[in-house]
Amino acid sequence: MAEPSTLALVGGDSLLGREIRDIAAGAGLPLRLIAEEEEEMGRLTRVGDEPAIVGGLRAESLAGARAILLAGSPESSRRVLEMAKEESAIPIVDLTYAAEDLPGARLRAPMIEPEDAEPGADAVIHVIAHPAAIALALFLRRVHRNDPIRRAVVQIFAPASERGAPGLEELQQQTIALLSFKGLPQKVFDTQLSFNLLARYGAEAPVPLEESEQRIERHLATLLALDGDGEGVPMPSLRLIQAPVFHGYSISAWVEFENEPDLEALESGLATEPIEVRGGEFEPPTNVGHAGQGGIAVGAIAPDRNAPDACWFWLVADNVRLPAENAVMVAKELL
Repeated sequence: MAEPSTLALVGGDSLLGREIRDIAAGAGLPLRLIAEEEEEMGRLTRVGDEPAIVGGLRAESLAGARAILLAGSPESSRRVLEMAKEESAIPIVDLTYAAEDLPGARLRAPMIEPEDAEPGADAVIHVIAHPAAIALALFLRRVHRNDPIRRAVVQIFAPASERGAPGLEELQQQTIALLSFKGLPQKVFDTQLSFNLLARYGAEAPVPLEESEQRIERHLATLLALDGDGEGVPMPSLRLIQAPVFHGYSISAWVEFENEPDLEALESGLATEPIEVRGGEFEPPTNVGHAGQGGIAVGAIAPDRNAPDACWFWLVADNVRLPAENAVMVAKELL
């Protein structure tokens, strides 16, 4: 049984789970690791520098925890949600979106929320917003605060790690197979991703790319509607593209303002704690260079030569670190 002061983490060996373990260990938060599968139960691992034993996915393993973090598969999350009905007082922090349609669930992104707000005060289920939605909300709300936006068009390039370890493995195996003139594994994407860009997956892909695009739109609309800085920013038109990269979001944004903007003022107004701004004298940020870092980075800011009131921006974000950071921030609130 978990100690009352602990956070129960389901799926601690997933990409998200490992990131949460690192952040929580650095923050001194106590974690109780819960396996997704029974065969993982009893395994010895570490949280930070401390040894830890992985518990089984059972109701008694969850009982008494201060909060439950869901970072494994949607299937394991649904099992936990079913078990947690008997422990309805235990808050749940969901990074898998398994609970987002349940009554009482609240979409959370503490990086975006006003400091004096308490959006999750009465919530039992806290669903962490999609990382691309968090990145765009950070950017658009900050820009709109200083230079009102008329409209925006955004292209989001998603990494294979958005599909977890199976997505990473399939991209790696496809690349090796292509160079070896062998057949391509296609269980995750149902088409060739290696050396390719995809506007949609194959028809037999278990999770369509359109599902992620629609989730980003829903979550972004909610985050842009929050009170505080940037209130009233218009919803951008967006397109999600699957890129043949392993890790990190890259986002190209075209933003048209109400008035012709000043580039220096744009750069200085964007810079804040979760936003790193790379001015024209620096190399633009990259998804590889930003791996393992929090917040977002913005660079390659340039005026549109054909529209004097518009500018281009290039954003990058770690698609695993960003939601893990927000999940740990919610967990701190609950403790």
